[in-house]
Amino acid sequence: MDGFVFLSVLFAAACHAGWNASIKRTLDPLATTVLIGLGAGAVALLFVPLAGMPAAASWPWLIASIVIHLFYFAGLIESYRAGDLGQVYPIARGSAPLMTGLTTTLFVGETLGIYGWGGILLLASGVLLLSLRGGRGIAALDRRAVGFALFTAVTICAYSVVDGIGARAAGPGMANAYSCVLFVGIAPVVLLYALARRGTAVISAMTPHWKIGLGGGLMAVISYSIAIWAMTVAPIAIVAALRETSVLFGAVIAVVLLKEPLRATRIGAALLVVCGLALIRLA
Repeated sequence: MDGFVFLSVLFAAACHAGWNASIKRTLDPLATTVLIGLGAGAVALLFVPLAGMPAAASWPWLIASIVIHLFYFAGLIESYRAGDLGQVYPIARGSAPLMTGLTTTLFVGETLGIYGWGGILLLASGVLLLSLRGGRGIAALDRRAVGFALFTAVTICAYSVVDGIGARAAGPGMANAYSCVLFVGIAPVVLLYALARRGTAVISAMTPHWKIGLGGGLMAVISYSIAIWAMTVAPIAIVAALRETSVLFGAVIAVVLLKEPLRATRIGAALLVVCGLALIRLA
C-alpha cells in the first residue's frame, strides 16, 4: 500500500475515534449523534461549490449510502446506550473488515493477497479482543450491546462497499465531491429520524452541545472523506480495515478521558492490531 495513502487513513482513523468518543461523553447519544450529523452536513455544504458535483452514475450509490447510514446511526446510538465505548466500539469496528473483505472479494472482484488477508485477520482479531472486557469491570459481555454493535458492523460493511463503488463512479478526482454530497444528504435524514423518535424535544437537547456537534462533524467529514478518496486508489477492504485502527485511538480515549480501566487484554489486542498494520502496509 502506498505510504501516503497509508498515513492518510491512519489520520482519518484518529479523527473517527475522536467524534465517536464525543458521543459517549454526553448524556444523550441520540441528540449528540444527530448533532454531529448536522454539523458534518453544514461543514460539507460549505465545500460543495468547491468540490463540484459527482457524475450521475454515482447517485444511486449515494442514495443507497444515505439510507444505510440512517441504520448505522441508529445502531450506533443504541449500542452506546447499552454498553461502554471500550466494549461496543471494538466489536462494531472489528467485525466489519472481515465482512467487507469477503464482500469485495465475492462481489467486487478485488484481490487482497496473502498480506492483505493476513493484515485484516490480525487487525480484526485485535479489535475483537478489545471487546472481551468492557469498562464496566465485568467479564461477561452485555448481550444487548453486542447485538447492536454487530448490527452496526453490518451497516459499516454495507456503506464501505457502496461508497467505495460510488466514489469510483463519481468520476476522476471527484471523490471529495461524492463525500460532500453524501454528508449533506445524511444530515436531514438523521434529523428526521430523531424527530420521529423523540419529537421536538430533541432540538432543545442538542442545543447546549452545538460545539461538540460542529467539532465532531468536522472530524467526521475529514475522516470519512479521506477514507472515500483512499478507496478510489486502493482496495476497498484494505482501506476499510486500516480505518479500524481507530480502535487504538478509541482505547486511549476510553482510558485517558472516559476513565475506563486499562487491562492486559487491551495491551495484547493493540499488539495484534500493530502486527496487522505491518502486513497491510506490505499489501
